Amino acid sequence: MSLTVPSSGNRIALDDPLTDGRQSETALKVWRGTARLLRLQGFVCLPELTLASGRRADLIALGQKQELVIVEVKSSIADFRADGKWPDYRAHCDRLYFATHPDVPQEIFPEDAGLILSDGFSADILREAPSHPLPAATRKAVTLRFARHAAQRLHDLIDPDARFHTGSV
Repeated sequence: MSLTVPSSGNRIALDDPLTDGRQSETALKVWRGTARLLRLQGFVCLPELTLASGRRADLIALGQKQELVIVEVKSSIADFRADGKWPDYRAHCDRLYFATHPDVPQEIFPEDAGLILSDGFSADILREAPSHPLPAATRKAVTLRFARHAAQRLHDLIDPDARFHTGSV
């Protein structure tokens, strides 16, 4: 989607609330099936949340008991091999999963993380992620970041012009 900024006449692209343009179609399908599974389990999900460390979680989920899950989406063997940042996510969640699709060999994923297999419509947990509960202060900080990011995205969807409004009433 793009819009014209009234004061400048320039066209700019608005952020898509689900993607930042770096995700492949396959990765988006894996995300969708995984998010549907987590939602059925009582979680709410956000894609592409930048964490306090500066890393961006592909998918973060918040449960009814404030549990935090991060899912690293991998669409290919090359995608997995090119990304070594995933161990850093453990400092921001109670459980860490990888999610992929049936064409990616499951044995490439580390045993010390959970594994989700998604076909784009639904998903199954093939291996539960080990639990490593967060300290209370970290849980609060990540939860607040989650809430603020979700609210900002919702506001941007409802009122896309608000980010460009600089005048006062």
